[in-house]
Order: sequence, then structure tokens, then C-alpha cells
Amino acid sequence: MADKELTFWDHLDELRRVLFRIIGVWFVLAVVYFLAMPYLFDKVILAPCHNDFIFYDLLRYIGETFHLEDEFFTQEFHVKLININLAAPFFVHLSTAFWMSVVTAAPYLFFEIWRFVRPALYRNERKGVGKALSVGTVMFYLGVLLGYFMVYPLTLRFLSTYKLSDAIENQISLNSYIDNFMMLVLCMGLAFELPLVTWLLSLLGLVHKTFLRKYRRHAIVIIVIAAAIITPTGDPFTLTVVAVPLYMLYELSILMIKDKKTDDDAEEAETEE
Repeated sequence: MADKELTFWDHLDELRRVLFRIIGVWFVLAVVYFLAMPYLFDKVILAPCHNDFIFYDLLRYIGETFHLEDEFFTQEFHVKLININLAAPFFVHLSTAFWMSVVTAAPYLFFEIWRFVRPALYRNERKGVGKALSVGTVMFYLGVLLGYFMVYPLTLRFLSTYKLSDAIENQISLNSYIDNFMMLVLCMGLAFELPLVTWLLSLLGLVHKTFLRKYRRHAIVIIVIAAAIITPTGDPFTLTVVAVPLYMLYELSILMIKDKKTDDDAEEAETEE
């Protein structure tokens, strides 16, 4: 249990200090990213717009290795953004710096949450929650990396080259690019939190291993639909790139939680003893 008993106002005061520390870290990181944003835009954020992006090179390498002539593996790709809003560059500069600071500060946020709840937990609970937060942090960044290096480039390449009519020329605006970039990258990061969310729900008794196994087939259908929505490119390769990791996360969720029946049986055994 807790090392010492704290009053409600003590907890409130500690929560206030935690919030101040988190906001302070976010602010410092946001300032750093704001100052470095011109470089980050050219080298990181706009990198998927250029033909020499690492994932496009990988696709061409796969195509050359296996002698694939499909345009998906051989396409030369380049996107030039335009701006039609006078204030857009400045506000995009601010918002991008803020969201990048939020993503970067995720480990520190989890650490502060851990420090705040740790005194109220039993010793065995501390070990489990600490591992869960560590795994959650790693999984979040894996999702962000997958979103940046694979999901968003594939989506961008499909949507920017899709034509409703030859009379319509696609011109991608800065706001549209950034909105889709942030949404897909962050969504993939959050999607990779599925095992952690499932584990927390299992602690509350809302889901259990038998339930997830029973509805595995339904989950596969939902995962495929979700993957098709996230990456509306229409090709099996892109769908597989997104759907397979999501399904693996579902299976990982099953491995991470205990079966409700097993827990009940263990309690009965302890009672008999």
C-alpha cells in the first residue's frame, strides 16, 4: 500500500505538481520543435512527398528483385504542396510543433502517471502496472513508426494520384497534407495501444480471454474493414501491411490477459485450502 497516508488536499496538490511538470516538458519540447521546424519539415514531414523516400526505395527494390512490373512497385512519385491560406504556414508551424512535442513527451507522461498512482498500489500491482506502461510506450512508438514509414506514404501516393476525371488536376494543399499526416500517424500509434487497453479492461472484468477467442473471426472482419478505411488504396499489399500488425496486436491482447474462468477456479482452490 502507500508509504504514508495522504489527505485529499495532499493528493490534489501532488496532482497539480504533476500537471505543471507535464505542461512544462511539453512547452519546452514545443519551443525546440518550433525552432527546428523548417529543417524537420524538409527532412522529415515532407519526406514522403519525394521519390527517394526510404519506403518507395524499398518497393522499387522488391519490384526489381522479384521482377515485378506492376506500377505499385515501379512508380516514380513526387508531390508538390501548395498554400491557399495566408495564415496557414504560421498556424501549421505552431500546431505541428505542439503535436510533435506531445508524441515525444509520451514516455514522460506515462512516467508521471506511474509516479502518481504508484503509492496507492500493492507491491504486486506496481510490478504489473509498471510493465504495462513500459509496453504501452514501446507499442505506441512502433505504431507511430509504422504509420510514418508505411501507412501514410502508401495513402499519400494513392490519394494524390487518384483522378476522378482527366479534366481535374490534383493540387494538394498544405493544410490537407498536415491534417492527414497527423491523423494517420497518431491513429496508428493509438491502434498499437490495443493490448494495453485490453489488459486494463480485463482488470475491470469487462473482457477476458475466452471472450476474445470466441469472437476472433468477428475481430478479423473488423480489422480488415478498419485497415481498408485507414489505407483506401485498394491493393492487397497495402491492406496486408496494415491488417497483419493489427491482427497480431489482437492475438497479443489475448496472450496478455487471463481467463475469467481460471481466476474463479483459483479463488475456489484458495478457499478450499
